[in-house]
Amino acid sequence: MMKKLRVTVDGKVYEVTVEVIEEGIESGVLPAAAPVASHLASAPVAAPPAAPAPDAAAGAIKSPLTGKVASVDVKPGQEVNEGQRVMTLEAMKMNTYIYAPKAGKVAAVLINPGEAVDEGSVILHIA
Repeated sequence: MMKKLRVTVDGKVYEVTVEVIEEGIESGVLPAAAPVASHLASAPVAAPPAAPAPDAAAGAIKSPLTGKVASVDVKPGQEVNEGQRVMTLEAMKMNTYIYAPKAGKVAAVLINPGEAVDEGSVILHIA
C-alpha cells in the first residue's frame, strides 16, 4: 500500500510517497528485504495554512493547541505591539510562538509557565 505524506526538512515542505508494509508489524517482525519507495517532489509545496487567528476584537488570545506553557513573555499592564511574541507553548517537543493580534495593554495573563493548556482556552487578554 502506498501512502502520501508531507515532510518538512530545514523549513522546506516536501510531499513524500512511501510504501507501507503492514505484514509482520503486528508480530514485531518485518520481512528481511522490506522495500520502501520514496519520492521527493521536484519543488517544495506550500505549507498548510496556519491556525485561525485568535478573537482580536474581544482582546482574548486563545491557545491554538493543547500543550504546556514553556514561557510567558509579557506581564499584566505591559504595553505590547501587534505581532509581538507574548507566549511560547510546547507540544510534542516543538515550540509554538503566540503573538499579539493587536497593539494594546496586557489586561490579564491566565496561565503560568509549566501549566498545561487545552486548545481553544483563553490564555491572555489584551485591552
